Amino acid sequence: MSSDAEVPYIVCEDLFKIYKIADLEVVALRGLDLKVGKGEMVAVVGASGSGKTTLLNILAGYDIPSAGRVTVGTRDLLMMASSDTETYRRREVGFVWQQTGRNLFPYLTVVENVELPMMIINEDPLQRIERSKALVEMVGLGHRMGHKPDELSGGEQQRAAIAVAFANNPPLLLADEPTGELDDATADEILTLLGTINRDLHTTIVIVTHDSNIVRKVDRVVKITDGKTSTELVRSRKAVGDSEKENRTAINEYVLIDGAGRVQIPDEILDQIDIGERAKITLEEGKVTIFTNDD
Repeated sequence: MSSDAEVPYIVCEDLFKIYKIADLEVVALRGLDLKVGKGEMVAVVGASGSGKTTLLNILAGYDIPSAGRVTVGTRDLLMMASSDTETYRRREVGFVWQQTGRNLFPYLTVVENVELPMMIINEDPLQRIERSKALVEMVGLGHRMGHKPDELSGGEQQRAAIAVAFANNPPLLLADEPTGELDDATADEILTLLGTINRDLHTTIVIVTHDSNIVRKVDRVVKITDGKTSTELVRSRKAVGDSEKENRTAINEYVLIDGAGRVQIPDEILDQIDIGERAKITLEEGKVTIFTNDD
């Protein structure tokens, strides 16, 4: 984790997103709170329909929340004009889609795909050629530089997509199920590559995924349940001896408390108790206890 990880780079406060479909209103986000530190690598997990992709689209500037507040760096995403949003998406955020066809133009080679975002912002031709080649080398595709997407494997296509996302050196990378169409071994390689980029370039990375096992590849895993952040898994290194081999990775699980003081009790606990619709809460010696209302 970057030493800057305690500095809030992404701040979401009480985010709501409501979609209107015909005569129905679908609530995708229900008062979501989230903070991501500068240089941190975070995964957002949750079931289909939980709101995680909606969150990613809002952070990318592709969607606007119905209510709440969201800032990325010094930008208030709700207050940006359309021209500011365009600049933000081109220069300050990179995006990797699950569907590789959305990341790469099929008629361009790998290096040409990487060069294209720099052409859009009128980067100097010599500099963009040099940088595009360096990025292709960085993701391990130097031997595939002149190949087109249909000549690459699925893992190679995602490596190329990551290079494209970093073309304009954005401080934020967003990835929507980047390993969803890959086998386990290739998916592990892609996550390892993202971790290396996170450490070497200090890029803030947010990954949306269904895979809860990602916890050992990122700094934190935040779970979204019913449009709100509910629990969090934090990975930390714990020394238990003098040698490197005696160091262990500890995974700590926390229940999240939002800005209004709301807590979601995990389903696995609710299934074991008959708490009903009301509960009692006490504070004794620094411990909060929630118990069933038996009046």
